Amino acid sequence: MSASLGAVGIGFRRRGIPVTVIVCLVVLAAAFLAVVLGPVLFPEATKQDILSSLMPAGSPGHPLGTDELGRDILALTVAGAASALVGPVCVAVGSMLLGILLGTLAGYERGPIDFVISRWTDLLLALPVLLAAIVVSGVFGGGYWTTVALLVLLFSPSDIRIVRAGVLEQSARPYIEAAQMLSLSRWRVMFRHILPNVSSLVITNAMLNVAFALVAFSSLSFLGVGVPPGTADWGRQLTDSRSIMFDNPAAVIVPAVLIIAVACAVNLVGDWLGQRLTRSGGLA
Repeated sequence: MSASLGAVGIGFRRRGIPVTVIVCLVVLAAAFLAVVLGPVLFPEATKQDILSSLMPAGSPGHPLGTDELGRDILALTVAGAASALVGPVCVAVGSMLLGILLGTLAGYERGPIDFVISRWTDLLLALPVLLAAIVVSGVFGGGYWTTVALLVLLFSPSDIRIVRAGVLEQSARPYIEAAQMLSLSRWRVMFRHILPNVSSLVITNAMLNVAFALVAFSSLSFLGVGVPPGTADWGRQLTDSRSIMFDNPAAVIVPAVLIIAVACAVNLVGDWLGQRLTRSGGLA
């Protein structure tokens, strides 16, 4: 097994993939498997057993111990990966789609369209993300997908600005003038010719948004917004386990370390991928 893993590592390095990125890819692969297999492996992760409460890490049948409700920390953590990671990925994808649409329109059309989109972006950027999410959730009622939709809106301004800047830079290039002389439609010029050449910016920022959204989502869950009590979720685990930190430190340390590890892994892989795409000229 170790020989085969070493061969895989050598193969990755020959392709120019740094060891740090390989480690990050392994972390992300493990997180993906937890999202997919968590509900299957631990369908009753939130099941309570008061008789088994506050068991320390290393207890028989409970490698990471249990919390004060008798829930197995390992099962709760693996099952909580779906709640902790699916939402941030949806936030990153949704905000980037908004960024691509509005940023491309603003950067290519300019004029009144650019003015309106830019002022809307400035307004959203003035709002503190976590505070706005807490206020809106308090007024309209919290909920997982409500929080996702709200974070998509609040994360989109940075995407819009980044895409707009890339489109402005590409719009002045000769190949765009040639496309315009051929009387190609605006939509074809924007999304067929310009957008692939700003793909490195789009992909890098989308990866960064996954990390930022993971931290934001976990923070909201920690504050009691986003996921209901009793849900398997890394952020919720942190707030539920504060009172037993000295009885079973693993209940707090494990989800906290996973949040940090996945966020760092996404950041590093996104940065490396963006550099590779920039050197290769994007997706064009």
